[in-house]
Amino acid sequence: MSTFHQQLWLIADINTDSQGGSRFEQPFTVSVQIRGLKSDQELLSTAPKNPELNSQTHNRTRVLRCSHKCDDLILLHLGYLDYYRYIITIHFYGLEGSKFHFSDIIFHFKSYNTSFTNTEIWIRFTFLFLTFIVTCVYAHSLRKFSMRDWSFEQRWITLLLPLLIFYNDPLFPLTFLVNSWVPGMFDAIFQASFLCALLLFWLCIYHGVRQTDRRFMRFYLPKLVVVGLIWISAVTIASWQEYNELQDPTYFYRLDTTNFTGFKIFFFIVGGLYLLYLLYLLVRAYAELRAMPYFDLRLKFMTFLMLVVLSISIAITAMKFGAAALQDNFVAEISTNYENSIEFVAFYGLLNFYMYTMAFVYSPSKNAQYETNFKDNPALSMLNDSDEEVHYG
Repeated sequence: MSTFHQQLWLIADINTDSQGGSRFEQPFTVSVQIRGLKSDQELLSTAPKNPELNSQTHNRTRVLRCSHKCDDLILLHLGYLDYYRYIITIHFYGLEGSKFHFSDIIFHFKSYNTSFTNTEIWIRFTFLFLTFIVTCVYAHSLRKFSMRDWSFEQRWITLLLPLLIFYNDPLFPLTFLVNSWVPGMFDAIFQASFLCALLLFWLCIYHGVRQTDRRFMRFYLPKLVVVGLIWISAVTIASWQEYNELQDPTYFYRLDTTNFTGFKIFFFIVGGLYLLYLLYLLVRAYAELRAMPYFDLRLKFMTFLMLVVLSISIAITAMKFGAAALQDNFVAEISTNYENSIEFVAFYGLLNFYMYTMAFVYSPSKNAQYETNFKDNPALSMLNDSDEEVHYG
């Protein structure tokens, strides 16, 4: 094993000779001991840098559910790999007294393919480089204009492009250079921050396009509360699972039913509130501004791009996960990992190209500065329908 395998899962497939397809559940206890082996074959019983790997035996009570076949059991998950090899000792207790006979136990190890990891590094670097170039070009195109002349969309893109740089994670190579959970934690925070900023952008755009009174308390605060709760829940779930798995690699979030169910309900409630709020603002914007040619064009363009992003995301998610997206195992099981590089590029590149398109469309045109200094007749200019001077071609 190497750091390019990124993570490691151990999955048990228990076979039974149950006839007739009757479903039964059998509680039992599994104990796991993990030891690391360096490349020089030196066995390590303790590892001070990684509390997962020590002489302690981790005991967990699990429930085996079987019908025609038993459900797979994820016995452990290592979030990062410290050692060349691992020695894992597994003991099962409580299956001896079952009325069914268990014929065989098959163990599966799963991890990232090193070829995929190499591809991921290059793709992330490519998008990081492109985003940096787009950000510089976009900032250079706006430098000739005062900030008070920037449109509402241009100001938001100025904020979103730097966040997109962090979404592409310039710290990602540290994952393979430092044996620590910190780079992975930063990656989760960066992605959650950009996605929540994008959600906030959509709310502000559909509300701000029809009003100029954008005081913080009345305009931004309600939106920050809704999106902030989504950000807090996403970061909390990621850090909570990361911390528990770091202390105990046999930790499985679905066993912590009280906390997990609470987080799941909270996330769906806040997500539902966000969708209702966005739909309300969208309907209000179209109802009030559809008769104004310039505003109608802005709304159609923003809605078109947003629907493209949402449609592709939902389609890819439905094809990959199907009904599992509504089940408990959608959050962090092995099924949520990319099957190939195409899926990774589709998910990862979608938001990058969305932002590149927005930056291109809302960049000032070549004659924007001339039009700023020598304005047209207000009676003939569509720009005067706007509450701001908008500079894009």
